[in-house]
Amino acid sequence: MKILVTGSNGQLGSELREYLETNPRYETYFLDRRQLPLDQTLIIQDILGMYQPDLIIHTAAYTAVDKAESEPRQADLINHLASEEIAQYCRLHNVRLIAISTDYVFDGTSDTPLTEKAAVGPINTYGLTKLKGEQAILRWAPESIVIRTSWVYSAYGNNFVKTMLRLMTERTEVAVINDQIGSPTYAKDLARAIFDVIEGDDWVGGIYNYSNEGEISWYDFACAIKEIKGLECKIKPIPTIQYPTPAKRPKYALLDKSKIKRTFKVEVPNWKVSLVEMLNKQ
Repeated sequence: MKILVTGSNGQLGSELREYLETNPRYETYFLDRRQLPLDQTLIIQDILGMYQPDLIIHTAAYTAVDKAESEPRQADLINHLASEEIAQYCRLHNVRLIAISTDYVFDGTSDTPLTEKAAVGPINTYGLTKLKGEQAILRWAPESIVIRTSWVYSAYGNNFVKTMLRLMTERTEVAVINDQIGSPTYAKDLARAIFDVIEGDDWVGGIYNYSNEGEISWYDFACAIKEIKGLECKIKPIPTIQYPTPAKRPKYALLDKSKIKRTFKVEVPNWKVSLVEMLNKQ
């Protein structure tokens, strides 16, 4: 099977490389933004045609959440229109597609774990463009698998965990938001789940949720990082209102993972177990 992965230098793309490149069953192609420029939509299908994949794992995205507020056209171009081109290619050439989306498609007002059927309502540009990308994918290639995830971190790239590690070694105190609730996602676990989907006997298209198990705030997350690494920095909990950003964030983004566990027999580790695993690499 030929597998093409977009966003090869990102957190998830890097983790997928570890799973797929060493597997002799797969011929893999990992494309970065230079090899597949998603902001040049007119050439996307031609580039994909050069590789003739059987499966595309679309992890690439415009992920600068705050910057998207001042660059809505660029965010839409990459998250929505480029995804539409990829889906059109998949439909025309009978190619399977796994695409990664986000909890930011929700408005954050729920107080119970969000299922795939929960009402969407993005409150920032990034979330809106990702939702439009989802819709375009499922319109053109309805057998595609769209995986919504949240709070992604990894040993690769830039993320909350690595930022906290740096700040906690540079400062005596850091302030972290304590009223945004969800669960982090270790990109290695998500890569493993995608591998399980690919290796499974059945392909069932649609939207799925994936994050690690558990329910925490960003403050809780930071405290766990401090505890595991034995750092001395004081962590001060603050409400969202004290940390204004250009883009609003959902207050509640806990994802219900029942569907992906049931459909693909995916095992979902607890967030702290995965955090320990990742931090042991640092």
